[in-house]
Amino acid sequence: MSTLNPYVNFRDEARAALEFYQSVLGGELTVSTFAEFGMNDVPESADLIMHGQLETPAGFTLMASDTPPSLTFDEGGRITISVSGREEDELRGYWDGLAEGATVTMPLEKAPWGDSFGQLTDRFGVNWMFNIGSADPAE
Repeated sequence: MSTLNPYVNFRDEARAALEFYQSVLGGELTVSTFAEFGMNDVPESADLIMHGQLETPAGFTLMASDTPPSLTFDEGGRITISVSGREEDELRGYWDGLAEGATVTMPLEKAPWGDSFGQLTDRFGVNWMFNIGSADPAE
C-alpha cells in the first residue's frame, strides 16, 4: 500500500520539532542523521536529521528533516508532499505525471539507503518527494 503524508523541512530544528510533536501527538519516533548514511562531509551537518518519522496512535504519519547548510532553505517551501510505497509501476506513473511541466530537483533514482528516491516541484509550485522501496522487503 502506498502512503501520502506531509514532509516538513527545518533548518537545524527537526529533532526538537519532532520531539515536540511526539509529546503532543504521542507515538513512535525514529530519526536518522546525515552521518548515519555517510553524508557527513560537512561536519556541522553530521548530527542533523536526514530523515525523521513520527507514527502516531491515531494513524498519522509526520516526516521531517533538516536542510543542510549547503542547500538553500526556503521558509515558504517548508512542507512537501511525500509519496512512498513498494508499488514501483504505480508510483513511477504518478512521478511521470507530476513531472510534466515540473522542475525536477532530484531525479528518481537509487538512493544511499537502497530505495529509489526523487524530488520535484510541480507546475503549480507544490513540492513532492517520492520514495519507492523494493517490491520484496528482503531485497
